[in-house]
Amino acid sequence: MRYLALVFINLRRHRLRAAIGVAGIAFGVAAMLTILAIVTGAIGMFQRILSTDSHYLVFERNVSDLFFSSVTQEQVAGVRARPEVAEAHPMLFGIVTAPGHPVITCFGIEANDPRLARAEWLAGARESFGRGEQEVFLGSRAAEFLQAKQGEVLEIGRGRFRVAGIFRTENGFEDGGVFLPLASAQEFFHRGTAASVVAVKLRDESQGAAFKQAFEQANPGLTALENREFSSGYSSFKILNLTAWAVGLCAFALGGLGVANTMLLSVFSRIREIAVLRVCGFSSPQVAGLIFAEAASVAALGIVTGLGLGFAVLAVVERLPQFNGYVQAAIQPLVLVGIVVTALATAVLGAIYPARFASRIQPAEALRYE
Repeated sequence: MRYLALVFINLRRHRLRAAIGVAGIAFGVAAMLTILAIVTGAIGMFQRILSTDSHYLVFERNVSDLFFSSVTQEQVAGVRARPEVAEAHPMLFGIVTAPGHPVITCFGIEANDPRLARAEWLAGARESFGRGEQEVFLGSRAAEFLQAKQGEVLEIGRGRFRVAGIFRTENGFEDGGVFLPLASAQEFFHRGTAASVVAVKLRDESQGAAFKQAFEQANPGLTALENREFSSGYSSFKILNLTAWAVGLCAFALGGLGVANTMLLSVFSRIREIAVLRVCGFSSPQVAGLIFAEAASVAALGIVTGLGLGFAVLAVVERLPQFNGYVQAAIQPLVLVGIVVTALATAVLGAIYPARFASRIQPAEALRYE
């Protein structure tokens, strides 16, 4: 207990330096938590869009982004004709603009798409989807930020569309997007008869490997990936995850430098005090342990503060109207564990040199230190 009491006494005596170290770790934790939660949430939302009632996704091979993928009407018909396939739902992705809103996700889908059946219809009816011309359907968040109601005419891109229905979904991308019948979306984006992806539901999921092999042999320009395979292998998801971890680790590196600076200044200002401890019987490992314990205490307080700050930022960001509902943070337990372990490791690494320096202080020389 006396050893731990000495740790907290030292931290209280150097409140400002300790606060700087705590702030460095806290900002690193908050940055990593916020970025990873937003990126993971965005990837999860996009995955749920693509995996709606499906087992496989069909899209253009070697495409850099699904927005640029092209699956023709003939290829969609070929997918549907395969004996293993129960259902196949093409979808076209695009970005549209509206006055005051330069980026809105647009989905071109068919009237029998299962996401329309699962949605909670607030205005209009599912049965009316695709029956009229120059009609658009809105997610509830899109209707909110566009301030649109059923029956009103919206200016989208260079066209004008009547709002024929509004529905609510659990997916932020969908709820903040606009929906067009597939044929209307293809005409709007000048894509001919092409879709971006095709969500494929098999009659028997065990036939997946046979379907994939036969389909890719017949369509060398396309690929069919199981949903889990797509989630782990899609290049854009990998880039987002790597970027998030890189930014977070850079923030932690700065936090580690703050801890190192705090501990080193603490050691320099306490050289005579450490010498007295050595004279009173403290061994070199005990002195080093004292420095490590102080660094761990700073890290623990920084972790708690950073997690609180990160959760607060996420709660605010999710509700900001400027994000159009596209932010749905997802916090995974393993990510939290990784953040805590990284923060502690950063603090320990930052304390290695100060602890080594303190453990080598010679009492006789240090007592004469000014």
